[in-house]
Amino acid sequence: MNSERADSHPANDPMVTRTPSLARGQPGSLSAWRVLRRVGLFMIALFCGGWPTAASTAHLEDRIVAVVNNELIMLSEMKKEIEPEEERIQKRYTGEERQRRLKQAEYTALTRMIERKLQLQAAKSKGVEVSDQEVRQAIEEMKRQGEKIDAANPESVRSVREQLTLLKVVDREVRSGIMVAESEMRRYYQEHKDRFALPEEYTLSQILIRARGPDDVEDARAKAKQVLVALKAGEKFEDLALRYSDGINAARGGRLGLVRQGELLPPIERALSSAQVGDITDAIETPEGFHIIRVDEKKPRQFRPFEEVKAEIQSLVFQQKSEDVYQVWIAELKNKAYIEVKF
Repeated sequence: MNSERADSHPANDPMVTRTPSLARGQPGSLSAWRVLRRVGLFMIALFCGGWPTAASTAHLEDRIVAVVNNELIMLSEMKKEIEPEEERIQKRYTGEERQRRLKQAEYTALTRMIERKLQLQAAKSKGVEVSDQEVRQAIEEMKRQGEKIDAANPESVRSVREQLTLLKVVDREVRSGIMVAESEMRRYYQEHKDRFALPEEYTLSQILIRARGPDDVEDARAKAKQVLVALKAGEKFEDLALRYSDGINAARGGRLGLVRQGELLPPIERALSSAQVGDITDAIETPEGFHIIRVDEKKPRQFRPFEEVKAEIQSLVFQQKSEDVYQVWIAELKNKAYIEVKF
């Protein structure tokens, strides 16, 4: 595909296959190019008019849109699949952009449905089953997590059973054979060390000059400049804080104590990023007023040790490997299947 998606992100890209998750409801789709290799007719339908809109389908009889081995995907099923996304697009976009996004959403939905059919067929051929008790337990857990689900609705029960089946077959065919070696975890740690960085810590002192109102901003600015002149002349920071600072810590010589990167206002964070111990900043303007900051202590950036984050890394590497193996598995299912798009 060569569509220009203004709000795309790799993690949310509907064309990237993801391993199934009960929380997400259904697995995503594999690379578009692999599907196109099997269903070239679909691209003709897509870019020469796409599927009917919600309004026009009311006047059309149901029909077959795809054949996956010995099973069918009907137009009504596809419209139901795409309905939530279609509503979102209809509300958010207009004109050609709306049509383009609707076509893309339809393509993604059909791809996802084809992949789901293939996985459920694989589960059936390998004897993967989900008991009624497992379905009931899953529904109760979903309710506890705040999801609205009607246990008396056969369609809802069927959907839950289907998702549990997908999870089981992927666990068996993908996850069960994945191992994570110590060397892989250590390599991941070194390549993603910033992920395990601890925020920098500062010990700071402050002189805060507040404006009494909108008309007093220039007076506060002038006062801050006056304090800076006094500091450069050699007067003690603590004495000036006691005399001029409007901060609650003025009586303690302006000492703020220990603060961490991310806890300060952005303009102050930027000013401190290159400051060294003993440095005094210029007057930094924020909605609070004018801040003059002294860096009393600065701890260098540190990283959480490998042993502390080992379990977290193992989970991350396992998920990464699962995604890779899952995509290979899906590709194999497609290559062995008979897939025909009929529209």
